[in-house]
Amino acid sequence: MDLITKYFPELTSRQQEQFAAMEPLYEDWNSKINLISRKDMANFYEHHVLHSLAIAKVQPFKGMAEILDVGTGGGFPGVPLAIMFPDARFHLVDSIGKKIKVVQDVTERLDLRNCRAEQTRAEQIKGEYDFVVSRAVTTLSEFTGWVHGKISPVHYHKLRNGILYLKGGDLSVELAPFKKKVQTWDISEWFDDEWFDTKKVIYLPWK
Repeated sequence: MDLITKYFPELTSRQQEQFAAMEPLYEDWNSKINLISRKDMANFYEHHVLHSLAIAKVQPFKGMAEILDVGTGGGFPGVPLAIMFPDARFHLVDSIGKKIKVVQDVTERLDLRNCRAEQTRAEQIKGEYDFVVSRAVTTLSEFTGWVHGKISPVHYHKLRNGILYLKGGDLSVELAPFKKKVQTWDISEWFDDEWFDTKKVIYLPWK
């Protein structure tokens, strides 16, 4: 929790309580379902919560914004972002039922009323969203195909509506098809922990 309050000192007491409650909830679920490796669980706030919140550094979500988290897994980046932006609305989806069961339980216990979790594939989702977020579920080219037609043409954030994607490593080949459309931010610009040195937020605006 010290990492979260270090980089986000403006959190309300309610948000701090929700973030603090996350680790024991995930530890309990992780003992039943292998969501996070035991080694990684020791770095829960750094590798999962703070990593998810890098998106908040790029684009704070306004009230009533509609956000879709595709391939949410255990609820990342959607759950930390839903805590950070309680007035935005989050739809977390994954094709694996046992993972969605965890997310549903976690969001209920955290009293995240702005967050719903559903077992489905991205291609089956109806409706439009301001932003689609995700954490390295596939290549960006494949991902854009999954979410085609699901991003609203009505823009009211600083960034145009689009995809905000968390990924690491050398992305030059993967991003080449998007040329000048895509923007990237090094997460190490905001978080000085060594683990973030190769991690990025990728932004792809949608026309």
